Amino acid sequence: MSTVWLEMPKRRSNGTKPQRRDPIATRSKLLTAARREFAQSGLAGARVDEIAARAGVNKQLVYHYFGDKDALYLAVLEWVYEEIRAQERTLNLEGLPPERAIKKLIESSFDHLALHPDFIVLLNDENRNSARHVRASLKIEDMHSPLVSMVSKILKEGVRAGTFRKGINPVHLYISIAGLSYFFFSNTPTLSAIFGKDLTSAAAKRARRKHVVDLVLQALRP
Repeated sequence: MSTVWLEMPKRRSNGTKPQRRDPIATRSKLLTAARREFAQSGLAGARVDEIAARAGVNKQLVYHYFGDKDALYLAVLEWVYEEIRAQERTLNLEGLPPERAIKKLIESSFDHLALHPDFIVLLNDENRNSARHVRASLKIEDMHSPLVSMVSKILKEGVRAGTFRKGINPVHLYISIAGLSYFFFSNTPTLSAIFGKDLTSAAAKRARRKHVVDLVLQALRP
């Protein structure tokens, strides 16, 4: 087992000791730096030296707080998944009429991808790695259970109200909602080139957002 050497506080020239490093702040800096590095270079191309430099800390602190590069990558994935789940929890969907709840969920999912392009890049990279880090996570699967339960309740309420048809699988519905937005953002450059349209424009995004809402709601109706 290798020895990890941590930065020791150095005495200042005036004889006073510097303040001890804040472990929470240091870990946060490392995660932020790693998120940028992994999004830019992927897991294979990312360098621990660069992550430490971005964070402004000693390289050995990466190993101290996370163990190795793969564990740091997993921590970043757990962070970005929790970010979108946390946003969904703020929507308070279960108190809304069923169609309004699904509309709000679609819009939230679309807007999150628009605001966080690195989320798409990180997921693409993890899919290239056959989701081995996500499979190893003790947190990510549990993050999604409340979401599936919430969507299931909304669907049942919609059926009772006569708004939605029976037999809609909540997992497949969420995959469809996510996929209709995810494909658009992950393929914007090629789609723009193929169809000769600037799909990065605000107008194009508004049109796509409305289209996804209309398409999903129409599919749910009796």
